Amino acid sequence: MRISITDYAVGATLAGDLANTSPTVQAPAGDALPTPGALMELLAGHGLRLDAMADGRPPTDDDLREVHLLRREARGVVETETEEQAVAGGAVLAGRAGLRPVLERDPGGRWQWYVPTRPGAPLAEELAALIGIGLLGAVRALGHDRFRACAAPGCRGVFVDISRGGRRIYCRPDVCGNRINVAKHRERRRSDSAAH
Repeated sequence: MRISITDYAVGATLAGDLANTSPTVQAPAGDALPTPGALMELLAGHGLRLDAMADGRPPTDDDLREVHLLRREARGVVETETEEQAVAGGAVLAGRAGLRPVLERDPGGRWQWYVPTRPGAPLAEELAALIGIGLLGAVRALGHDRFRACAAPGCRGVFVDISRGGRRIYCRPDVCGNRINVAKHRERRRSDSAAH
């Protein structure tokens, strides 16, 4: 796999989304990544093609176990208290399968920095490199204050806010944000009913 250094959004977003598949975040629903097939769906949802990683083979149960361990590491980096800790953690992840950066032309003919991964690297190692480079890029481009915990009461989700305005507060706006908005709407309706 070739990881773009400048396109950090994929790896930074994957870090939070992978961490949020954990049973501690998904309770009481359980693990959101229970099978190799679920792992394939998660990767496809991030535009990651298996033919570009792990020698093109589908994930195995062993790959899934290793990715479960990786999600703890990814969460740990997103939850770091300082930029220095985030950079150190991102560098460790990036070094798991990442090789030295190379300068190559992109499809448009422009020179771009890429980090290739070690040939034959296991899927979890390639994902670690992608996440690590994404987190390093997010620290550099956006700052560590974009590494956040979800603001929804009771949610244990984490994320890296890569939005342009930097105002995102929920790990899953369509779930956590919607739940908060529905609760506020119901409260307003109750207040309006009690006032009349």
